[in-house]
Amino acid sequence: MSELRNYQSRMGQGNAQSATMIDEGLRAYMLKVYNLMALGLAITGIAAFVTAQMAISDGQLTAFGQAIYLSPLKWVVIFAPVALVFFMSFRIHSMSVSAAQTTFWVYAALMGLSLSSIFMVYTGASIVQTFFVTAASFGALSLYGYTTKRDLSAMGSFLIMGLFGLIIASLVNIFLASSALEFAISVIGVLLFAGLTAYDTQNIKESYYEADGADVAGRKAIMGALQLYLDFINLFLFLLRFLGNRD
Repeated sequence: MSELRNYQSRMGQGNAQSATMIDEGLRAYMLKVYNLMALGLAITGIAAFVTAQMAISDGQLTAFGQAIYLSPLKWVVIFAPVALVFFMSFRIHSMSVSAAQTTFWVYAALMGLSLSSIFMVYTGASIVQTFFVTAASFGALSLYGYTTKRDLSAMGSFLIMGLFGLIIASLVNIFLASSALEFAISVIGVLLFAGLTAYDTQNIKESYYEADGADVAGRKAIMGALQLYLDFINLFLFLLRFLGNRD
């Protein structure tokens, strides 16, 4: 009996040690995801600010501004980030970690170039204010997704369907130019990306596997950072429609 108790005691200690190692590994993995996302946002912010400074002088567009905002080059500025995010989504599993990370940095810089036009529409103070509101909201939602015991997969299916509906409504409103529909799209957009922040955080957490090799874990972290980055950016843009003061 004493041998059995000793064996059970050793097994209990082993399970506890294993759980502790998994918890530590998960925390390190999630910290890497958040750090990558934060660095991506920093690159985007710097690229957007620098581009706006080069494109606008004394309230007027410079030659550079006319090229990226008014010439056919504007379509490259708009669609290059979209093309790159699809490229990453489909090729991430065949890329090296360093190549995937570099692609993410390039994507973040291109997003900054694309988003620089918000400085022509909104005041700098309102952009900064909205950024901090978004950061606080994102942090609370992501924390909920990380800590909740509730399975959010059912909610995720609903949110993905809503996202497709939002895209279709946005395309339709390009032709209708309805202010009422624009307001409804903004409200739904905030709600959708608030929910997706919690849902994606839980998915990223669940994707962690302690036996993953360094390359697999690295690629997972980059894709997780990309998902949360997109949630943050879209939440920021929809909130900016409500909180932003126009120039």
